[in-house]
Amino acid sequence: MAMSRFVTLFHAPNSRSAGVRILIEELQAEHELHVLDLPRQQQREPAYLAVNPMGKVPALLHDDVLVTEQAAIYQYLAELYPERGLVPPVGDPLRGAFLRWMVFYGSCFEPAMTDRALKREEGAPSWSPYGSFDSVVQLVQQQLANGRPWWLGERLTVADFLWGHALADMLAFQMMPATPAVEAYAVRLRSRPAAQRALALDAELAARQAGGS
Repeated sequence: MAMSRFVTLFHAPNSRSAGVRILIEELQAEHELHVLDLPRQQQREPAYLAVNPMGKVPALLHDDVLVTEQAAIYQYLAELYPERGLVPPVGDPLRGAFLRWMVFYGSCFEPAMTDRALKREEGAPSWSPYGSFDSVVQLVQQQLANGRPWWLGERLTVADFLWGHALADMLAFQMMPATPAVEAYAVRLRSRPAAQRALALDAELAARQAGGS
């Protein structure tokens, strides 16, 4: 019997889960949305804390398997659709770089951006999980300064959906220093038809929530 690929995405517009919705559109994944209203603090209510005690979106439910943390969700979803080729398999020359950058996002990039947004001191490099804000930014800029279209080169992978959406948001909030290469990369991902569909749907959802309906 074939495994069901139907998933539930715990989602809110104007949040980190918006990038996962873009990926779902790209994959044309079988899914339903469990929508949370963040301004009304639904993510802090007991019903959702029973799903994700961190009170964060996104979260993904596949049968009885719960997946949280962005990099894990992106990879899990893409691996449900191996025919799309968005995850380099074991033995692929890109596998190591792919895993490195998926983990780097949550372990270095987000902490660095958060500390800078909250005006917190980075701390000594020996204690900081990311070293320094400048080193993180420089590494991201270097990754995109080679003229290749996607994060790992010529080949689109699920890493692009994680990084492309995140960088577009960081640029919008002026948290990530803009360079032509970084801006072009973010636009490239956001220009995909799947991204346009997902962002339009999220805009409608956000408007409904703002109107109280």
